[in-house]
Amino acid sequence: MQLGFVSAILGEMSLSEVLAFAADEGFACVELMCWPPGAADRRYAGVCHIDVTNFDDDKAQEVRSLVHTHGVAISGLGYYPNPLDPNLEHRQRVITHLERVITAAAHLGVGIVNTFIGRDPALSVDANWSLFRAVWPRLVRHAEAHGVTLGLENCPMLFSLDEWPGGKNLAVSPAIWRTIFQEIPSDRLGLNFDPSHLVWQHIDYVRCIREFGRKIVHVHAKDTRIDTERLYERGILGLGWHTPKLPGLGDVHWGAFFSALTDAGYHGPVCIEVEDRAYEGSLADRKRALRQSKRFLEQFVS
Repeated sequence: MQLGFVSAILGEMSLSEVLAFAADEGFACVELMCWPPGAADRRYAGVCHIDVTNFDDDKAQEVRSLVHTHGVAISGLGYYPNPLDPNLEHRQRVITHLERVITAAAHLGVGIVNTFIGRDPALSVDANWSLFRAVWPRLVRHAEAHGVTLGLENCPMLFSLDEWPGGKNLAVSPAIWRTIFQEIPSDRLGLNFDPSHLVWQHIDYVRCIREFGRKIVHVHAKDTRIDTERLYERGILGLGWHTPKLPGLGDVHWGAFFSALTDAGYHGPVCIEVEDRAYEGSLADRKRALRQSKRFLEQFVS
């Protein structure tokens, strides 16, 4: 496995600065964010370390040169919007940009693009399948044509009671993953696996790895802490009783997690994803979060 990080937490740094930091700290790889240039509509979105609009061979060569200079690999390109957004105009912009990210990955020789399935949160899971069938076969065909594998992250994207119980991402549980992979049985469609999102759903992430290990193409290392007092007060139907934390500061059992990954034969990237508000006070704090997480995870990832 290769230890890296998700570049979203260093949004104010240039691509060269991100790669230089990664090299100086001994990271093997970085997942680089490829949002459209412009304002973000939520935390950790809108970061653009590679601008894929009008991406051509010259721009690809510039990126490859930086990667070669710093000696840090690109684990994947990341873009995490809602491709099933109920606003048709916004949905089409998202799909068009995601296709550009896939094409750019092929230009760069990067084999993975990480993203969300998306969801109309106002509709049931069953009602969302028609949207899925209208959008995702085309996206997977585009990925297949370019030799790129799509890694679907399992974050529910559920942040407010207005979105309950849907959230903005469909691919959150084993039953749904099975349906996705039955509907589109492509080797170019897999999971970008994050155990933290399963902890608070009370889903056994080790069992998930045993069942879906062959479909895991990328891993996010993020922890979550369950606040049992707040859970007692609000119940599982409420929100705010689980908090994203750095690896080792939450309720993920990382030894069991990596044991299952190695048993599954996973040898790919493991990228730290910092979403811990306790480390967001400054750029120095966020860099410290990456260093601290790296020290913790090195006992599992050499």
